[in-house]
Amino acid sequence: MRAWLLPAAVACAACMQANFVWTADTSAAEALRARFAVLAPKIAGSQFQRPLHLESVESSNSVRGDVFAQVDYPFAEVDQVFNGPARWCDVLILHINTKFCGVSNAPSGPVLTVNIGKKVEERLADTSRVEFNYRVAAATADYLAVELRAGKGPLSTSDFRILLESTPIDKARSIIHLTYSYSFGATSRLATQVYLASAGRSKVGFTTTGNRADGEPDYIGGMRGIVERNTMRYFLAIDAYLGALGAPPAARVEQSFQRWYDATEKYPRQLHEVERTAYLEMKRREYRRQQEQSRLSSIQ
Repeated sequence: MRAWLLPAAVACAACMQANFVWTADTSAAEALRARFAVLAPKIAGSQFQRPLHLESVESSNSVRGDVFAQVDYPFAEVDQVFNGPARWCDVLILHINTKFCGVSNAPSGPVLTVNIGKKVEERLADTSRVEFNYRVAAATADYLAVELRAGKGPLSTSDFRILLESTPIDKARSIIHLTYSYSFGATSRLATQVYLASAGRSKVGFTTTGNRADGEPDYIGGMRGIVERNTMRYFLAIDAYLGALGAPPAARVEQSFQRWYDATEKYPRQLHEVERTAYLEMKRREYRRQQEQSRLSSIQ
């Protein structure tokens, strides 16, 4: 077993048994550490060359992706960034399909307005707007759970959900669990089928389904391929933003752009979309638009 897995595995060695059953008084932090320990063998042989496991599931009307990862950031930093809506937009804008993100307040709590579009620059009027309700589900000294949830999405999609859980491994490292899921209707299923038969026909996810005749792995496609790619993009945005915190404040945004692009290019088969210069120039302009919109909103 690799050294980076030992703390998590030791933390709950007993739960490596396949018939482990949670008790009612098991804390959320213990449950997350235990889940990570159960995944230790898969993480040890991870294709990602880092302590990370990705899985997905598809039902008749929904799809979900989950990332479990060890990150080299203290839990206090994770908590500081994500235990509140203010910095989420600077994270979400890193995703290549995110064109804008803004925070507002509603009677039910903070709302993140996110515009989702193509992998090129677009007018906001040509993108799809999704309203995510922000909620801190739990926050203790050793556990954080934050949920972004939207009832409606584009093309008859619904119940969009981004869930971030974290707990410390030690003073310098944390576990992050990210869930990305949504439900779909007939319109979105048809649109997806058209995409997968045309522009997305060569797109794949990360789960292997066997080997081709030349010995190279076959990867999952379809809806699971889509959700796996986007779950990884969101996780890499979280990781890139945390990694940029060590830079001087004025350089952090640019650092996060650079780090996100570099991270996605480690998996070109799944995540390469545009060249580096095109991504960076697009994101700089989108970020300036986002900041300007936020400034205008604050003075209205």
